[in-house]
Amino acid sequence: MAKRDYYDVLGVNKNANPVEIKSAYRKLAVKYHPDKNPGDKAAEDKFKEASEAYGILSDKSKKENYDNFGHAAFENNGGGQGGFGGFGGADFSDIFEDFFGDFGGSRRNSRRNSNNRGSDLRYDLSITLEEAYSGKKQNIQFSSSDKCNNCKGSGSKPGHSADRCSYCGGNGKVRSNQGFFTVQQTCPQCSGSGEEITNPCNDCNGAGNKQTSKKISVTIPKGVDDGTRIRLAGKGEAGTRGGASGDLYLFINIKSHDLFKRSDVNLFFEFPISIADAALGTTIEIPTIDGKKAKIKIPDGTQDGKQFRLKGKGMPFMQRGDYGDLYVQVKTEVPVYLNKEQKDLLERFRKIENEKSNPSIKKFFQKAKSFWNS
Repeated sequence: MAKRDYYDVLGVNKNANPVEIKSAYRKLAVKYHPDKNPGDKAAEDKFKEASEAYGILSDKSKKENYDNFGHAAFENNGGGQGGFGGFGGADFSDIFEDFFGDFGGSRRNSRRNSNNRGSDLRYDLSITLEEAYSGKKQNIQFSSSDKCNNCKGSGSKPGHSADRCSYCGGNGKVRSNQGFFTVQQTCPQCSGSGEEITNPCNDCNGAGNKQTSKKISVTIPKGVDDGTRIRLAGKGEAGTRGGASGDLYLFINIKSHDLFKRSDVNLFFEFPISIADAALGTTIEIPTIDGKKAKIKIPDGTQDGKQFRLKGKGMPFMQRGDYGDLYVQVKTEVPVYLNKEQKDLLERFRKIENEKSNPSIKKFFQKAKSFWNS
């Protein structure tokens, strides 16, 4: 069953701000929480679905990836289902601790590291149809942040470490009373990390990473199609202060080909033949995508547009050993710039041809005659 759109799950639009997203989730979470609906499987499923949606949309980096790539951005990447453990970027404690108690310091520290995860990157790669057929290895170069070598990503000068945030006392959260309610928010000074850099690294100015040019080798599997996305885990922007690196997404673009047109794993092209070859029959030699040649026997009387299929001469299926087919469509070309001898021969042929030689013409005029008479 396909996943529902996360915005639809929470009942907000794509322009909703973090406060609106949190408010929408709070209502659903309190309504469907298992502690308030013991034994209700439907309520538990709705609670898990809402938690998954909030886990993505409440995190700035994950929300950006979801808006760009949809659910595909989190396939096989710990997007998670069922419970809080799968949503490293989301902070559920301020949603539930007033109702069900704090989740504890250890999980809070884990969430801080997840909030420091690096951003995902996109790289558009154009390849030829031949390269898509055979697959290839290619070096790509791009600009990205990487862990600072001087401070090893800590942000502090060598020999120093981060201090506890003086504003929030290391909790990463600050609370304020508004009437009858206590509002808990991310600390504005440490951005939820609970730490502050008092002796920043001279090379990265306390950021923990630096912008660099990266060069990596990527493998393009054979059979990739236009628009294929390839995820390279951990090859995106470096995380900060212990956070994991983001991912790199390759978007494949297949260049147009002079001969072949592709549809899924099948290939198509048109092959022009003369009227004489179409009428008398012949054998033609055609190119195939692997750089070789194949022969096709054209029977006498072949009509314009007739299609011939060469099994297994198309594109390979990804992660499989079989191939699609090649379809060759003949296009009968009417001769132009005829000399006198050619015209005389055609005039002689026209005089001796009969209805049996042109059954489609005969059938058409029979229909036309019937139409005129009626």
